[in-house]
Amino acid sequence: MDILVADDEPYVQRSLEFVLKREGFEVVTAINGEDALRKIREFKPKVVFLDLMMPKMNGFETCREIKSDPSLKGTYVIILTAKGQEADRDMGLRAGADNYITKPFSPKEIVQMVRSIFERLGR
Repeated sequence: MDILVADDEPYVQRSLEFVLKREGFEVVTAINGEDALRKIREFKPKVVFLDLMMPKMNGFETCREIKSDPSLKGTYVIILTAKGQEADRDMGLRAGADNYITKPFSPKEIVQMVRSIFERLGR
């Protein structure tokens, strides 16, 4: 599995899934933080997109769980959220996120970013 998209907004999930699959990536989706963690541990995706405002477990908590789990070492976490305040960005990066993107996002930029990440990871 290449990528997991965790967002409780179906439109965002479908958009990212469509764009990334069209580029040849394997994508799985999750609707909340708990679902995301379960699928991350099961599928071991290399890149995870996390919304911050999700039910059951928010993106900050999910990110901290991913980054503190030795079996998930090397998982690249990108927070993708509508929360664009500098304080939110700082909290996301302190939680361990590797990148922080605000909505609305450019699908083209997302694809370029993911390609760059996979090039660095040697895919």
